Amino acid sequence: MPLIVIPTPVGNLGDMTLRGLEELRAADVIACEDTRHTLRLLNHFGIKKPLLSCHEHNERERAAEIMRRVEAGERVALVSDAGTPGLSDPGAAVVRAAIERGLPFDVLPGANALLPALLIAGIGMESFVFVGFLKGKKDEKFKRLAELKNLRETLVFYAAPHHLKDDLALMAQSLGDRRAVLVREISKIHQERIEGTLASFCDTMPEDKIRGEFVCVVEGASEETPEADGADWREEAAALVSSGVSTKAAAEEIASRFGVQKNSVKKFIIENCIREA
Repeated sequence: MPLIVIPTPVGNLGDMTLRGLEELRAADVIACEDTRHTLRLLNHFGIKKPLLSCHEHNERERAAEIMRRVEAGERVALVSDAGTPGLSDPGAAVVRAAIERGLPFDVLPGANALLPALLIAGIGMESFVFVGFLKGKKDEKFKRLAELKNLRETLVFYAAPHHLKDDLALMAQSLGDRRAVLVREISKIHQERIEGTLASFCDTMPEDKIRGEFVCVVEGASEETPEADGADWREEAAALVSSGVSTKAAAEEIASRFGVQKNSVKKFIIENCIREA
């Protein structure tokens, strides 16, 4: 196959597959997320190949260049810094471009943080939803969590250390205080499993533990989980209005955070939170 998507180790170089190494050695060029990172991997295995950067800021342009190379008969290997390209890493745009152009490609099985973390957590392994990183600003994250709130499946999130506490707080506020497991530094020397609840992580997580990459596995909604239009958003709406936030602004924030219709929030505020002078 002219285009080969190759997973790379998420922490332990011994997890690199034999087939992955064969394809790296056979490639004419290797498209990678960070050339410095990939160079260390190649040097470890004694592989010397030209590298082409392909990261989140240039992936669309690089996808077009990679397609030209594939059409010209070059064998291109695609890797990310760790794990499988396209799963919360650059690579999806390149694969989509190959599909749109009808070009042959293959994806090798291999390393990722998702499946080991799910098994290590031991929460609802039969059915799950992979969320990846919560992206965007606070209101965008609230909106995404509102979409997930009532799903019965286990939820799997990725989190960088500098966003961990804020993301956990948003999860606790949006999803409720559910059972959860944090898996830190998968396959590395300091791999760790931390079990608790979303709220307990916010209250007790020591700063010296917030290092390395995290996978957060959260239990799905139970049958008792209240619907998104329950009392929780009403209390939040009332609190916003009483603090001086306008009806319009409060309705927009509640709708974004809880997935409730904006008009329903406005109606509630007008009928219950605004007192005539």
